[in-house]
Amino acid sequence: MATTLNSGFKMPVMGLGVWRMEGKDIKNLLINAIKIGYRHFDCAADYQNEPEVGDALAEVFQSGLIKREDLFITTKLWNSDHGHVVEACKNSLKKLRLDYLDLYLIHFPIATRHTGVGTTSSALGEDGVLDIDTSISLETTWHAMEDLVSMGLVRSIGISNYDIFLTRDCLAYAKVKPAVNQIETHPYFQRESLVKFCQKHGICVTAHTPLGGAVANTEWFGSVSCLDDQVLKDLAEKYKKTVPQIVLRWGIQRNTVVIPKTSKLERLEENFQVFDFELAKEDMDLIKSLDRNYRTNQPAKFWGIDLYA
Repeated sequence: MATTLNSGFKMPVMGLGVWRMEGKDIKNLLINAIKIGYRHFDCAADYQNEPEVGDALAEVFQSGLIKREDLFITTKLWNSDHGHVVEACKNSLKKLRLDYLDLYLIHFPIATRHTGVGTTSSALGEDGVLDIDTSISLETTWHAMEDLVSMGLVRSIGISNYDIFLTRDCLAYAKVKPAVNQIETHPYFQRESLVKFCQKHGICVTAHTPLGGAVANTEWFGSVSCLDDQVLKDLAEKYKKTVPQIVLRWGIQRNTVVIPKTSKLERLEENFQVFDFELAKEDMDLIKSLDRNYRTNQPAKFWGIDLYA
């Protein structure tokens, strides 16, 4: 099941995020994911595992398990490389051992001090606060992203963690429109206005943290997971599914692409089994009522500044 982006390319509505995946585990996870049916993998320079992903991809292509053209590979430009977009993209392609990317995203709408291409550092100033580079505009970064398309390095380009204001601005100055806005969204953080704005203007919304971060974000940020919500547990019982399956199905039915991450084989299989049922309208409405405007992914913990304030 795929959605057609405004660039004309198809993007599978279910993907696997590789954030916080250990290098040694990646090969088996990717091979198993492909065997299960995953065709969409969401990477980022900042995840610092592109070389391991690249080795795994090279192996599956060489073995004949799958062809390159049958996969959709995303990676992202890190904040410290906004002034070095082409070099950063080529660096990611080299690590991933690919000739082109299906999608390249601006990871965050913020440029920070450059620390070397692909180093993905979040350099802090003497005050312990993220060292933001005020000399590079997002418009400049976007036009460099557009160059990647004309160079044939990237098929589609997009944005990530952009709000309505920044997305509107990007639409105004873009020659190549953003195909995707990847944002945190889940039942506790539904962001209906932003989702509808993007969809109205032909931008596909991809939900990172579609399960509310679960254990990973609880460990890192002390957040509460929607997976423990009794309403969702009751719906899981009603549909004879698991709570994550209910939440992922909800995401797909609101026309977003979902990219859950997991390092467990049984979860890989479970997360993919969401195409054999449909949530009734009253249950979609019930989940809609759970919104808490609650963000679980909080990089301010590491940056000394709340960019969402």
